Amino acid sequence: MGVLTSHCSEEIPMNNTIDDRWLSLEEIAAYLGIKRDTVYKWITRKKMPAHKVGSLWKFRRDEIDDWVRSGDARDNGMVHGDTN
Repeated sequence: MGVLTSHCSEEIPMNNTIDDRWLSLEEIAAYLGIKRDTVYKWITRKKMPAHKVGSLWKFRRDEIDDWVRSGDARDNGMVHGDTN
């Protein structure tokens, strides 16, 4: 595996850089299979884990996965796609 060097001369291992990167609103909407407007609603109404960077919302995939698994993403007791 290679190593990235930041402008502060900090070495950043390149393994998992794609999986660990911050996702955009569009990317997280596509990942979850929902619309952008739904993401905004879930940030406000369901406390979806999100981080504001300037005027942009950014997301960590692992935080979103944990949030969904915890049941906080449930809508009326059912997660989208759940048939039980």
